[in-house]
Amino acid sequence: MAAAKKAVLGPLVGAVDQGTSSTRFLVFNSKTAELLSHHQVEIKQEFPREGWVEQDPKEILQSVYECIEKTCEKLGQLNIDISNIKAIGVSNQRETTVVWDKLTGEPLYNAVAAPVSPGPSDPVAVAPSGSSVPAAGTPSVWLDLRTQSTVENLSKRIPGNNNFVKSKTGLPLSTYFSAVKLRWLLDNVRKVQRAVEEDRALFGTIDSWLIWSLTGGANGGVHCTDVTNASRTMLFNIHSLEWDKELCEFFEIPMKILPNVRSSSEIYGLMKISHSLKAGALEGVPISGCLGDQSAALVGQMCFQDGQAKNTYGTGCFLLCNTGRKCVFSEHGLLTTVAYKLGRDKPVYYALEGSVAIAGAVIRWLRDNLGIIKTSEEIEKLAKEVGTSYGCYFVPAFSGLYAPYWEPSARGIICGLTQFTNKCHIAFAALEAVCFQTREILDAMNRDCGIPLSHLQVDGGMTNNKILMQLQADILYIPVVKPSMPETTALGAAMAAGAAEGVGVWSLEPEDLSAVTMERFEPQINAEESEIRYSTWKKAVMKSVGWVTTQSSESGDPSIFCSLPLGFFIVSSMVMLIGARYISGIP
Repeated sequence: MAAAKKAVLGPLVGAVDQGTSSTRFLVFNSKTAELLSHHQVEIKQEFPREGWVEQDPKEILQSVYECIEKTCEKLGQLNIDISNIKAIGVSNQRETTVVWDKLTGEPLYNAVAAPVSPGPSDPVAVAPSGSSVPAAGTPSVWLDLRTQSTVENLSKRIPGNNNFVKSKTGLPLSTYFSAVKLRWLLDNVRKVQRAVEEDRALFGTIDSWLIWSLTGGANGGVHCTDVTNASRTMLFNIHSLEWDKELCEFFEIPMKILPNVRSSSEIYGLMKISHSLKAGALEGVPISGCLGDQSAALVGQMCFQDGQAKNTYGTGCFLLCNTGRKCVFSEHGLLTTVAYKLGRDKPVYYALEGSVAIAGAVIRWLRDNLGIIKTSEEIEKLAKEVGTSYGCYFVPAFSGLYAPYWEPSARGIICGLTQFTNKCHIAFAALEAVCFQTREILDAMNRDCGIPLSHLQVDGGMTNNKILMQLQADILYIPVVKPSMPETTALGAAMAAGAAEGVGVWSLEPEDLSAVTMERFEPQINAEESEIRYSTWKKAVMKSVGWVTTQSSESGDPSIFCSLPLGFFIVSSMVMLIGARYISGIP
């Protein structure tokens, strides 16, 4: 029986999916894209001071080892031979910054984190000093703010008529990206300063730290990153696909500590035995795929054509649109980023990236703040009871309006209420709000790249809500397509690894990708009704503007908005990450 199973399965590919709140290792059948087994380990976020968000690089690495070992054990219980695993891909939280000692393999400081969880209710909410969990009543602590003064000082050195940082990187100068985190470490951590002086320091995002460690660490580990992760550092020229000397000089970053930049699909090195792994599980297996999480999801959704877009629904939403081989610079506050480069000799593809700040977070707000539902799953039942908002509109501008409005004076409103309105209508309006916000971002993408969207591909935990998916199709007035296999981020990393030259067990040819099963939601209302509802939403949005008129009118400090000199659009792009698979309790 076991032999028969092995014969049917053929080559397998593993994927490390390392996120802000958990690490997973998943194994796929390269011929069918079927998920065979996986294991997940939660990881902690640390808040050593107000506004600081950190993670332990050694804990992250150990969680990877544990996930690999446990997944291999589960495969053994299924009579699946782990020697069939022919490659490993890595998908990771982007921007999070690590500096370590190349001689000892020890981190020189905690990883300075990007968003802890995707989507805020309060952009300046922080946990108490020394806390390792978000403060009570704080839905998410998502932004490390220690580098605000660094950003303010750097912004003064950028000529008003020559924003060379954005033109070279596609990114605004912001606390979010790796360069300013690294600058802070160099300015404030003596161990890092000394290691740089003594030529012992290496820098990388989480992918670099993991690949270096898994390929031998201090004993010959490979120090590299891929183009998608490099493009989020603010040190990488997305046109020449190289570290940029002018940018490194601007941020005063020594180029000798930077990893080698590789494509997203090639053999970087081989897995080495670790004392943490029983019997050296997967020793000698090539690590041959690497993608930042949102790029991995784009690949996993097979958005390989110009104009194809995916939306990940989590606490917030993260939208990426493939713009092909051309860099499209947004006039509407979206980011320009590298989508993927699937081979050393393959062309690079670019994407526009935008986000919805409050998606699943509004469901949590209804549950935790208003108490109209006890579990997040109840929202679908309430909405289904009425099938309409009955003219009620919910604008969840809890901390201002983001893309495409950039209006910090806005606050959340529920309008259009009558004596007939009940909690079911408010629940329906909350789901509609997610869909209206998504349409606003996609409209901006369409205006920027000039490619009308024919359908939207979706993933993330909220896509289990069928009412939400149908509403999204109605409001966009295009089909919404959901894959039956929801692990698109890990799948993208596995595809890149399996397709690498020298591995060649996963075909990315269109005819081989068409067999993936999809659930499709078609618009069920006419175009006129869709437009009327959308225009009424915009009217509601305008009613939310102007509530906060001075800094003193609220106890919160809105300085996050004014500390980003290139405008509020970066806040929106900081919000999302990874989708709802990391967030328990979100539908």
